Amino acid sequence: MNLESICSKTCAIAKEAGLFIKKERESFNGDVVEVKSFNQLVSYVDKTAEEILVAGLKNIFPEAGFITEEQTIATEQKEWMWVIDPLDGTTNFIHALPVFSVSVGLIRNGKPVLGVVYEVNREEMFYAWQNGGAWLNGQRISVKQNTELEKSLLATGFPYYDFKVMDEYIKALKYLMTHTQGMRRMGSAAVDLAYTACGRFDGFFEYGLSPWDIAGGICLIEEAGGIVTTFDGSEDTIFSKSIIGSSKALYPQFMAVIIDSFTTPLV
Repeated sequence: MNLESICSKTCAIAKEAGLFIKKERESFNGDVVEVKSFNQLVSYVDKTAEEILVAGLKNIFPEAGFITEEQTIATEQKEWMWVIDPLDGTTNFIHALPVFSVSVGLIRNGKPVLGVVYEVNREEMFYAWQNGGAWLNGQRISVKQNTELEKSLLATGFPYYDFKVMDEYIKALKYLMTHTQGMRRMGSAAVDLAYTACGRFDGFFEYGLSPWDIAGGICLIEEAGGIVTTFDGSEDTIFSKSIIGSSKALYPQFMAVIIDSFTTPLV
């Protein structure tokens, strides 16, 4: 299995989907937006971008199955699975806020082995494959090696449909706002993870995400020298609702805040 070759081809397909998204944004009409559930929006742009990705990835690796956000193809459990978010940051896209991305992960028996995140507006292609390192537009990237929480810039995402841990979130945010150099909420978990991989953020945490939000970004951070776990320390993150990622140096301090804040069992 030549993961480097597969990754290169995946990048090309992600860029094709990204160019379609960028073109559609120029004339996008918010009246075509559908509401899947509370605060979960979708349009023909998400669905068409996903169809572009599925068609291309099928040609690269016909044996692999798919887990997709918009369910344009049936999920069929296999050893190898593509996990796709065709437009991570749909709400940003709808409101013309220029932070959204295409995210593609390849997992083997539930473990990430390849990740691609294409930030559409800046035309930044983040990509990584198992034991191949992490890259941004041809340049090797790594997580920031800051060891002090007080000197860190962190990212998160706010709960937008699952509010049962709101108090815990506020507790964590209160501490981190007063013990770091700042908190950011970009509106695309895939971008947050990619920015952590390349050192723009020192770390990222969020609760309530889906596999397609994080599958691409997990591999990026791990191959950039960082660590990604759930809030309880498990490395089985893909199908968990919680995620925290940072450098290995900062992780113990960062994780201590999360453990202290999220005392309620996360089920």
